[in-house]
Amino acid sequence: MLIEVDTHSHTVASTHAYSTVGEYVQQAKAKGLKMISLTEHGPQMPDSPHPWHFGNRSVIPRVIDGIGVLRGIEANILPDNGKLDIPKNLHPYLDFAIASFHEPVFPPKDKATHTRAVINAIQSGQCQIIGHPGNPNYPLDYEEVIRAAKDANVLIEINNSSFTHSRVGSEENCTRIMELVDTLDWQVVFSSDAHIAYHVGDTHQCEEKAAAVDFPLERVVNTSAKRFLQFLESHDKNVGIAFEQWLKAMT
Repeated sequence: MLIEVDTHSHTVASTHAYSTVGEYVQQAKAKGLKMISLTEHGPQMPDSPHPWHFGNRSVIPRVIDGIGVLRGIEANILPDNGKLDIPKNLHPYLDFAIASFHEPVFPPKDKATHTRAVINAIQSGQCQIIGHPGNPNYPLDYEEVIRAAKDANVLIEINNSSFTHSRVGSEENCTRIMELVDTLDWQVVFSSDAHIAYHVGDTHQCEEKAAAVDFPLERVVNTSAKRFLQFLESHDKNVGIAFEQWLKAMT
């Protein structure tokens, strides 16, 4: 398995997903992952959990059966100039945020509008990853977005489900994004966007597309749990402290 950390997954707390935290841990361990991330949808999505869900995740152990558990959110980019739907009081409870377009929240418009919204989200300081930017329903100026992401130390997601069953037509865009990320000397995460535990850690399509364009795998930050935690620390997310003993035990 290429990645040690899956940065994007949904549990039954998002009602169009089908697995529990425990089921994700079980599958992650069986596949050789070191960490999973719980990234339920932000409040503006129809199936988002109540905000209390995010605030109460301290009851979930940081390490379950040897698997580290990160507490994230897939926030929605809002039509109001790229703001995100993360209530201010939730930020202390989140290890990181993915910022994504979703049709029920941001009806597709035009390339200039989408690009401006994504760059505003990047520059807001509220997200660490841009989710599934290859979605053909949201054309973007990829070079502008990647340059802004690099300037703000925000990673670009290459989303495995975009190649398999979601956001049909993403393949060409995702390939172009990888080529530009390499040209512009930036970084990505490969993620499953799992909605059922059986898909956790599955990035085989990302890997195949990367190989086809000679994308350097050293640009994939989540191939290492330690490296991804260091990335979060660069955003003043001192998550590594919670995993300090666990990391020592792994080395």
